[in-house]
Order: sequence, then C-alpha cells, then structure tokens
Amino acid sequence: MLVKIFTDGAARGNPDGPGGYAAVLEARDAHGVLHTKEISGAYEKTTNNRMELLAAIVGLEALNRPCEVELYSDSKYLVDAFNAGWVDSWIKKGWKRAGGEPVKNISLWKRLLAAKEPHQVNFIWVKGHAGHPQNERCDELATKAADEGPWLTDDLGT
Repeated sequence: MLVKIFTDGAARGNPDGPGGYAAVLEARDAHGVLHTKEISGAYEKTTNNRMELLAAIVGLEALNRPCEVELYSDSKYLVDAFNAGWVDSWIKKGWKRAGGEPVKNISLWKRLLAAKEPHQVNFIWVKGHAGHPQNERCDELATKAADEGPWLTDDLGT
C-alpha cells in the first residue's frame, strides 16, 4: 500500500518561542477509498529543523505495518539529508559533518532512521506548498499545534 505523508514544522521564526509540527497521512484502501490521519504536536525552545524532523518521525511512527511511503516536506534540508546521502556520511564519520563538526539533533535523526526502517521511503521536496494542497493542511496543523499544544485527530479510528 502506498501511503503519502505530508509534513510541516515551524519554530514560528523564533527558536526560543513555541513551535509546532504536523503530519497528514493519506492512503487508499483496496476499494479505492481515501483515508487520512492527522498528527500534530508542539514543543518549546526548539528550531525549524527539529520541528521538520519531528513531523517526519510522527508520520512514519503512525504506520502500523511496513508500507511504501512518499514523504513530502518543504524542508530541503530534511530531504537532502536522505537523498544526497548526508545521513549515511554522518553515520560513517561518527555523527560528524565534514570538518569534524558534530551533527545536531542526533537522537532525532536516530529516531527517524528507526521509524523509516521497516518502510520503503521516498523523500520528496516540495518547494513551498505549490501543487500539494495537503501541505497547506499540514501548515495549518503545525500552527494549531504551536497555538494550542499537543493534540491528535484520527478519522480512521486507529
């Protein structure tokens, strides 16, 4: 089954302020019916990259069986980390970047690696939200998370 995950994370322009993250999962069942699941949460004192990682993590962790996944993100950093082989390079260098600089958010990168492990994941960069209306929904969810704190909705009942 192909599952599309649309993610968004934002520190609201202030790494010391509230931030939110969201993931919207979409999948068609064997009868062609589209199902969605929305996940949103908020953390304080964090960064945009951390929020983007959290959005991807919770989206993948919400899957209860191995799936083919298209993960859409407006974070070029997150997408390039996998598509350009950065994560593999960091691991080989002991979680260091070129020049020996340590990678930030190692625990989140490791959690993301564990979350994607059972799945076949294709990371897709979406410049802005053009052409992907569910990414606009993710942005709304992330804003709500930042404004109201952690919450979860699920129209699948799972």
